Amino acid sequence: MGTRAASFAIPTQLCWYLSMQPAPPSTPKGYRALGERELVAYLRSTPAAAILGGDPTSWRVREVGDGNLNLVSIVEGPSCGLAVKQALPYVRLVGESWPLPLDRAHFEQLALREQARHATGRVPRIVHYDEEMALIAMELLSPHIILRRGMIEGIRYPLFAEHIGQFIARTSFYTSDLALSAAVKKTLWTRFAPNTALCKITEDLVFTEPYLEAENNRWTTPQLDSDVLRLRADRPLKIAICELKEIFLCRSQALIHGDLHTGSIMVTVDDTKVIDPEFAFCGPIGFDLGAVIGNLLLNYLSQPGHATAQDPRTDYAEWVLDQLTRVWHEFEHGFRVLWSKEHAGDAFPSTFFASDPEALESAQDRYLRRVFEDALGFAGAKMIRRIVGLAHNIDLEWISSPDTRARCERNGLELGRSLVLERSEFSDIATVAEAAREIASRNPPL
Repeated sequence: MGTRAASFAIPTQLCWYLSMQPAPPSTPKGYRALGERELVAYLRSTPAAAILGGDPTSWRVREVGDGNLNLVSIVEGPSCGLAVKQALPYVRLVGESWPLPLDRAHFEQLALREQARHATGRVPRIVHYDEEMALIAMELLSPHIILRRGMIEGIRYPLFAEHIGQFIARTSFYTSDLALSAAVKKTLWTRFAPNTALCKITEDLVFTEPYLEAENNRWTTPQLDSDVLRLRADRPLKIAICELKEIFLCRSQALIHGDLHTGSIMVTVDDTKVIDPEFAFCGPIGFDLGAVIGNLLLNYLSQPGHATAQDPRTDYAEWVLDQLTRVWHEFEHGFRVLWSKEHAGDAFPSTFFASDPEALESAQDRYLRRVFEDALGFAGAKMIRRIVGLAHNIDLEWISSPDTRARCERNGLELGRSLVLERSEFSDIATVAEAAREIASRNPPL
């Protein structure tokens, strides 16, 4: 086919749209990425110095970030330690070829402060924030470890489900139109609406690229090659994913964490902390729930890959499914109680239900059913992207045998597809756990 020069006028609406797009990410004049020595010199003139204590020359610094986006260091002084997180002007997982705005640190510290108001003790305390340096210094969580790592090792955390279920209930209720007037809610939405670059990552990596031939995608090959081809040709699944993407784009129910997986939760046997809310924005309540549910299901399906003759992991796998059901029940109960006792927003006016508690219960049932179905759909989408997309879970990645890993992943793809396509057919969270059991027993890894 030949080519020809294009000659046309740009429509007025397109001109307006292009004018509203953010400029390419720029680095503030005073910004610089801080190595270990530079970080010590920087911190000595901040409030962090008094908290660390002693002579800065005695501080110990080690870079520990194993995430996808940022530099994370632990700084230890005679008095205590701090975690220091600095945004980079690109996606660390990929490199400088993928630029990313530094203002994600701004949204992260905003979210941490908002979450701390509603879920006391569930997020790290901010000690120092520097907008220009895109840097947050916060309390060091110790002896906490990343939940995902603990679950790979088969450690049980008896309070995790209660803490996370209540965290999601409280942060979502108190930032929703059930608790806030329309004016206040819109102000909250406006504060987080500019976090478009991080939302775009989710829009692409969760809802788009896994279903296309995209450069970022990777999977266990050649074992899953045919599965990936079927995924790309799965018309009903792609339509359902588009519906979920629209919900993500349009349903601004509450301030959500935006990336609440088992790698964004730190735990001990009696404490739980939520970290890394840089993806925060006002979105669908079911998204955070779905992220937790999807990651628990992936861990459950990965357990045969971590089993040994001495530890077959069957009991632990059942514990994981129990946490799945408990997270939902804790959220649902907590959200209902808050709605019944502390409703002050413009949605579902209290005057409608003041003398009709049955009507209130019915309204809550319908609302929470929508959240439940959203959560299942998002859980399935998250599972699929973690198997064939850019960023994978170590629950599966750390399975040494590619064949065993692929069989666990194939189970994840099957369950994920079911959650996306059949989310309205699951009667309750127990049926989700049963579906996971059925798939795992029908397709056991070799």
